[in-house]
Formats: sequence, C-alpha cells, structure tokens
Amino acid sequence: MKNYKIKNDDIKQLINIDGPQGAIATDRITVDGCKVCYMYREEAYDIFPDSGWRFFSGDEDEDYINNSDNSGVYNLNTICNYDKDIIPFLDAPVGSSFIRNENGIFIEDNKKEEE
Repeated sequence: MKNYKIKNDDIKQLINIDGPQGAIATDRITVDGCKVCYMYREEAYDIFPDSGWRFFSGDEDEDYINNSDNSGVYNLNTICNYDKDIIPFLDAPVGSSFIRNENGIFIEDNKKEEE
C-alpha cells in the first residue's frame, strides 16, 4: 500500500471540469510530493474515465516509468492538490505538452512536437 503525501481527507475540490477525470501520475508526485515538472495530454484510454493527462516530476528515468508500480490513475482534482500550477493547462488539447522551465514556469514543450 502506498503512503501518499496528501491524505484523502485533505484533498480539496479545486477544479470543476466536464468530462473524464482520470489521469496518470508517478509516485514521485503522489508519494514523494514532488512538483509536476512535465505533463502531456494524449488520446484517452477507453478502459477507465481517462482525460489523457500524464504527469511526471521530470526526474524519473525510463526504468522507473516502465514499472507500473511507480504510477497510478488519479482524479485530475487530486493531482491539482499536489500542484496547483497545472490547473490553467487542463483545457489544452490532445497533443499538448508542457515543461517547467528554470524559472519554475510551465512553457510548451516543443521537443515533443519534433519527435
């Protein structure tokens, strides 16, 4: 069982978004309490109410990411409680990706578009 940084009773309602609310986030955010430093939105999976959003602290390596035990499916509102800075970007379309720059501000990640 995971020991989450924010307990369920402490989660506040921060957003009201229509549509699917599921998102994938790594334990670096939900267990370790790191800020989101990289996020992208892909086509949603049909197997759960998926928004398509994926959230990372930015320091996860490929082995960490490929181990499904290191991430989970969460409500978008839950991830907003871990990092309110993501809220203005949640309406971005599929294909969007954002990275936190050296000043701690999210900017579009143009490298993802080049892949």
